[in-house]
Amino acid sequence: MSLLRALRHRNYRLFFGGQTVSLVGTWITRIATGWLVYRLTGSDLLLGIVSFCGQIPTLFLAPVAGVFVDRWDRHKVLVATQALSLLQSLALAVLTFAGIITIGEILALQVFQGVINAFDTPARQAFVVTMIEDRADLPNAIALNSSMVNASRVAGPAIGGVLIATMGEAWCFLVDAISYVAVIGSLVAMRLDRRERKPAVSRLIEELATGFRYVRDFEPIRTVLLLLALVSTMGMPYAVLMPAFASKILHGGPNTLGILMGMSGVGALAGAVYLASRHSVLGLGSVIAVALIGFALSRALWLSIALLPLVGAGFMVALASSNTVLQTIVEEHLRGRVMAFYAMAFLGTAPIGSLFAGVLAEHLGEPATVVIGGLACVAGGLWFRSRLGRLRDLMRPIYIKRGILPASLDAQSQTTLNA
Repeated sequence: MSLLRALRHRNYRLFFGGQTVSLVGTWITRIATGWLVYRLTGSDLLLGIVSFCGQIPTLFLAPVAGVFVDRWDRHKVLVATQALSLLQSLALAVLTFAGIITIGEILALQVFQGVINAFDTPARQAFVVTMIEDRADLPNAIALNSSMVNASRVAGPAIGGVLIATMGEAWCFLVDAISYVAVIGSLVAMRLDRRERKPAVSRLIEELATGFRYVRDFEPIRTVLLLLALVSTMGMPYAVLMPAFASKILHGGPNTLGILMGMSGVGALAGAVYLASRHSVLGLGSVIAVALIGFALSRALWLSIALLPLVGAGFMVALASSNTVLQTIVEEHLRGRVMAFYAMAFLGTAPIGSLFAGVLAEHLGEPATVVIGGLACVAGGLWFRSRLGRLRDLMRPIYIKRGILPASLDAQSQTTLNA
């Protein structure tokens, strides 16, 4: 099937299966952590601080991690990061089962996971190319990755809501720890051509500077990353405030939280499936920020449930299409560093948004905070649209060189220019 064509590659098929199981566990832990923090403190600000601690390491470490990802064996990096993530979730489970977990310990473990993610995210993004022998299937593989994330985003919160309500947060953390066994097993089972890594011939700071200059000077990559950073900073923090929306605005409990997170995941999954059905990166959509504003103003559960799929779909199309464009146009020897900047723009800026949202929600309330974020995303989308013509002109030669566009298109463009 065209929709699943990337799964014909054995290594990617293994990764897809193992990662799907693991990501369900990750979303279970995410919803359990938010609910545990809100149950212990009832504070919007602490919800923002916990999210900040989990993601801020990526902002500072991702560029450096990208250099090492270009130097090291990415497969071994992923095995190590997944094993460390297992230990982090296990520590959360043990402390919660013992009834001694504190906000300080949650914050420390979030920072630890953030350090892991700073290396894991660029390594995982760059490793996708290694698993796909036919580059024509790369856009489909990236879209299927997004489908995988969001299928787990539907199942994980729903399972987490039930587990929290019936057994408590500790069981959520334990299930997550066990789920990492699946992805570690899939990585170990892969058959890979071990390419000999050349020893580094330049210093770390020089390689870091090379990656930074490439991102700064190549306008298509710079523009995509700036838009992604805006969306992550101003738009994505709505998810951080979801426990407060479920409890205070919509007067629900953990099951309500699971439903809200799940419905956002349903929309994101639909957006990812739409991307997987496409054969190229051309003509991809933008964020549906109006739905985010509508959700912020909703006081009825049914209306919130109806709007969140649109929010999820909009964000997913923006994030997955950005990933696809970057993976398509980046130079291979800089892939790890560019994907590290992608992680920095997506995950690294999110803690700033989370902290800002937590502070703003304390003073203005959750709805006003989300409305402000939605309006910022609308402004970013209009700015990006104004630059599309120039970006297409810059990217067309790359698409032609890599077989995405026919060479005749370049000849036609040149004829028009000469005329």
